[in-house]
Amino acid sequence: MPLIKRCLAEFLGTFWLVLGGCGSAVFAAAYSDRIGSTSKAAASLGIGTIGVALAFGLTVLTMAYAIGHISNCHLNPAVSFGMWAGKRFPGSELLPYIIAQVSGSVVAAAFIYSIATGKSGYALTGTNPLATNGFDAHSPQGYTLFACLLAEVVMTFMFLIVILGATDSRAPQGFAPMAIGLMLTLIHLVSIPITNTSVNPARSTGPAVVVALFGSTDLLGQLWLFWLAPIFGAIVAGFFYHTVFESSQSAHRRGSEPQV
Repeated sequence: MPLIKRCLAEFLGTFWLVLGGCGSAVFAAAYSDRIGSTSKAAASLGIGTIGVALAFGLTVLTMAYAIGHISNCHLNPAVSFGMWAGKRFPGSELLPYIIAQVSGSVVAAAFIYSIATGKSGYALTGTNPLATNGFDAHSPQGYTLFACLLAEVVMTFMFLIVILGATDSRAPQGFAPMAIGLMLTLIHLVSIPITNTSVNPARSTGPAVVVALFGSTDLLGQLWLFWLAPIFGAIVAGFFYHTVFESSQSAHRRGSEPQV
């Protein structure tokens, strides 16, 4: 498959990841049903943290089946680096993939913001506007920089171990998207209160850029952590899996299984 087509698939896949995941947090995590209510207290609705975690997992699951056979469905610069470290992805294609992934995230975040401003009174306020990631004052529960750094490194490390293991040629074939989607859901269930969950530099960049353009630049100043920590954790996982678990007699399914 030509590189340009694979990059287009990565753009679309990351667009859907951010739209589905961050969009669920912005629009559906919590809202009140005031239409038709006869009481002053409106019904409290919304999917909550569990729903947002599922939304992120479902975006990856659906796109893995849709574009896994085209681009291997990374949707995440950290995954691309992890695949490279695990000897499953060429370093020469890292930059085109990352550009496509970040572009998809920025466009999706702008799309979410465009819809959100269609509601009267919407503003980019609060700890994590537009489902951004952050530490210290921008951590949903006030976790420190070190705590957030540690969480992102470890969560991304485990994410890549699952991705590498599920897509190994020795693993049961055809189930990788489900394992990876469920793993991303689990990661969000654990770490939404800590960093609002990144494990994906592209996912963090899109919302932070849009918030910086139309609101505050504070979160853009914290973006470095959500590039450094996930990529570091992913590279360590890639080298670890390749060194410790790789079978010298096993040929990997480079083109037939989605990587995320």
